[in-house]
Amino acid sequence: MIALQHAAMATRFEIRSAHPDERYARQAARAAFETVDRLEQQLSRFVENSDIARINHLSSGESTVVGYETMQCLRLADLIYADTRGAFDVSVGTGFESLELVPDEFLVRARADGVRLDLGAIGKGYAVDRMAEILEDWEVTQVLVDAGYSSVLALDPPSGLGGWPLTLSRPATPTVILARLEARQQALGASGLQKGEHIWNARDRAPVRSRPAAWVSAPRSVLGDICRVAGVEASAAAVADALSTAFMVNAFDEIERCCRQYSGLEAWILEGEVRHFPTPESRTTT
Repeated sequence: MIALQHAAMATRFEIRSAHPDERYARQAARAAFETVDRLEQQLSRFVENSDIARINHLSSGESTVVGYETMQCLRLADLIYADTRGAFDVSVGTGFESLELVPDEFLVRARADGVRLDLGAIGKGYAVDRMAEILEDWEVTQVLVDAGYSSVLALDPPSGLGGWPLTLSRPATPTVILARLEARQQALGASGLQKGEHIWNARDRAPVRSRPAAWVSAPRSVLGDICRVAGVEASAAAVADALSTAFMVNAFDEIERCCRQYSGLEAWILEGEVRHFPTPESRTTT
C-alpha cells in the first residue's frame, strides 16, 4: 500500500494506492497533485487575482471572465443551492442569487454589491474528483483519494477486499465508531464542528451550533447523474461534500426528501444520537 500526501487548499490531500508499481503510482500521484495546485490558483478566495477573488471584488453591474473549472463549480453550487433550498450557499448569505452565470461566455456578472464567495467544500471535493480522473487516466484505479477526510472518493479497492473500509466516528471521541462502510466507486462527504463554528447557516445568518456532524455517501454514478442535471462533468466528491454541509443545516424532513429523490444517497446526522437517512419507513414506501 502506498500513501502519499500533499498540502493545498488549506488542507491535506491524500492518495492511497494498491498499485503494484510504486514508482509508477508515485508519478501518477504527482500529476494528480499538480492538478490540485492549479485548481487552487483559480478557486481559492485567498489567492490574489484568482477567479473567486475577482468575483468577490465585483460591484453591481460589473462582470469578470472565469476559467472552465470555476464555472463548473459555480454551476454545480447553483444546482445544490436550489436542491437544498438555500442550505448550501457558497456566498454564505451574501446573495448568491445576485450573481448571473453565463456559461457559454464563462462570464460571471454581479447584480448587487457585496456578494462574497467561498467555494470551501465544493472546491476541495471538485479537486478530489479531478485527481481521481488523472489517476484513472494513468490506469491507477485501486485508489482512495481524500481531502482532509471531508471529501473522500473510493475507486476500486485492493484485491481481496469488497471495498475500502471507512468509519464514521463521533467527533469529540473518535474511538467511538458510529457507522462502518465498505466503499467501492463511492463518494463520502463529511462536515462538522471539530474546527469550531466555521459552518454558517445562511438562512439564519448565524453559525451552526446544535449539530456536531453530518455525513453523506452515495455511489459515484448516482452523484454523477446529479451533476449532469446541472450540465457539468461528473463530480461525485464535490456533491457529497456540498450535501454534507447542507445537511448540517437542513431539517430532518428536508434531508429525507433529498435522500428519497436520489436513489442510493444516504446520510448520517449526529444530533444527540445518530439519525440515518433514508429512514426504514421511506425505504419500504418508495
